Amino acid sequence: MVGQSLSLYQIMKTSLLLLALCFGLQGSTFFAQAADLSWSQWRGPTRDGMVKEEAPWPKKISKKKLKQSWRKEIAKGYPGPIVSEKLVFTVETKGKNEIARAFDRSTGEQKWETQWPGSMSVPFFAWKNGSWVRSTPAYDGKNLYVGGMRDFLVCLDAESGKKKWSVDFMNRYKAPLPAFGFVCSPMIEGDHLYVQAGSGFVKLNKETGESIWRSLDDKGGMYGSAFSSPTMAVLGGVEQVVVQTRTDLSGVEPENGKVLWKKPIKAFRGMNILTPTIFGNSVFTSSYGGKSLLFDLAKNSDGFSVNQKWENKQEGYMSSPIVIGDYCYLHLRKQRMTCLDMKSGETKWISSESFGKFMSMVSNGKEILALDEDGTLYLIEANPEKLVIKEKRTISDSPCWAYLALSGNQLFVRELEAIACYEW
Repeated sequence: MVGQSLSLYQIMKTSLLLLALCFGLQGSTFFAQAADLSWSQWRGPTRDGMVKEEAPWPKKISKKKLKQSWRKEIAKGYPGPIVSEKLVFTVETKGKNEIARAFDRSTGEQKWETQWPGSMSVPFFAWKNGSWVRSTPAYDGKNLYVGGMRDFLVCLDAESGKKKWSVDFMNRYKAPLPAFGFVCSPMIEGDHLYVQAGSGFVKLNKETGESIWRSLDDKGGMYGSAFSSPTMAVLGGVEQVVVQTRTDLSGVEPENGKVLWKKPIKAFRGMNILTPTIFGNSVFTSSYGGKSLLFDLAKNSDGFSVNQKWENKQEGYMSSPIVIGDYCYLHLRKQRMTCLDMKSGETKWISSESFGKFMSMVSNGKEILALDEDGTLYLIEANPEKLVIKEKRTISDSPCWAYLALSGNQLFVRELEAIACYEW
């Protein structure tokens, strides 16, 4: 009877809360320690596609083992799902409006929706990828921060969907409409948000939307839009935001926006899309029309030295990599997968199998869950010697361009026109 009325997620949550009561612990504290039930931002809580090794992980992905518990059709969009303890959030473009929705993560029941004007048209050479919303929101436990195509950021109350504040970056900074729209996914750090918008890189007060500083002003060049999403790092003993514009890889001082270092990155039409990947005191990136590169960072009396450690001719495209140990697993522009040795830059292997144009990857450090743009889900062994696909299955007949979200014993898949929940 319980199995019929409750999802596996509900059963797991109830069991953990009962244990908390038995041990005299506060339920929220115990639950946070026992299982991280949120997927709070771009590529997960740590923005690198990694989950804790002890976190729940599907051993099999067959239909018998990984079952679809619900699916809801929505309008088109690329943002990845964001997951709180109780809800899953999506963003879509419908007609001339953009819509944020919240669904009960157990049942799929819609809890609220909020919309605002936001339509635009991307350049003709990008029409095949659509003109719908792209940026993945961020969630801080209270608010949801959503980037709209017309260089617009809105803060919503996560429980009700009520709009708390919004920022029109074109008006605030007299910046042009970005040709590809607002693509960067905002990053939450403490009381602030960081995002590429308004033809620059901006730090905002997350409670008010007030600008703290603006850096890396590109004057609206290269179509006036940036693709890459920032990440925090400690390099040379200095905390900094690592961000890739359409032309440069940079480190920025979080307090005042000072550019600590900058390195030009060659890319066709400025297609620097990947989130920079931190490897010790080094930063990895790869670009369309460029190469894969690793830069060593060192702090000295004059500031920072940035030295290229190695380069590899393999070109990344839109899919940020997974780094496990000393190895980088990367989906390439030529629609194959490769494994690179992060210490030497050596190509360990390139797949003979061809994949789609985009691949979302999540890992527990031992295996990789990878969702292909064509709707194929793969369970891949993290093996630097060869590509080992342990299982694969078609999970969607619709294109899948958004990153996966993994939370508790649930996997959330954003199809082009739907959101689906799977449980194991």
